[in-house]
Amino acid sequence: MGTYTASVIWERRRAAFTDNRYGRNHEWHFDGGAIVPASSSPQIVPLPMSDPSAVDPEEAFVASLSSCHMLWFLSLAAQRGFVVESYRDNAEAVMEPNANGQLAITLVTLRPLAVFDGTRTPSEQEIHDLHHQAHANCFLANSVRSEVRCLPRTE
Repeated sequence: MGTYTASVIWERRRAAFTDNRYGRNHEWHFDGGAIVPASSSPQIVPLPMSDPSAVDPEEAFVASLSSCHMLWFLSLAAQRGFVVESYRDNAEAVMEPNANGQLAITLVTLRPLAVFDGTRTPSEQEIHDLHHQAHANCFLANSVRSEVRCLPRTE
């Protein structure tokens, strides 16, 4: 249905390279003009070669899955007449050796909490159903081999 692009730009900037101690800072450029500072994860590549203030690919992976799920949830809630006031997800990913012994993100857990305006609040079952359908529709969740788990929260 479409093609999506991003430009990833890294420059050595005269640093040594073959000693493997070069900076991993780079930028992600998106078609709408957004530029995101990026780096390797400090959990993978130690400081000072990594920048903990930048987004790393593992964080971006988790955020993209969470964002996709949220966008579907909001759309489905609106279609059913529920007004969402806020939505927050404390998502996390586990990286560990997969069945082939390769490091992989093997589990992503979403913990979404949607707050509704109170005029028409869905039941816990309706919230569960909305999240289930959002998960089934999420393009990104349908694109990965990792298990993507959704554990909705209610207040």
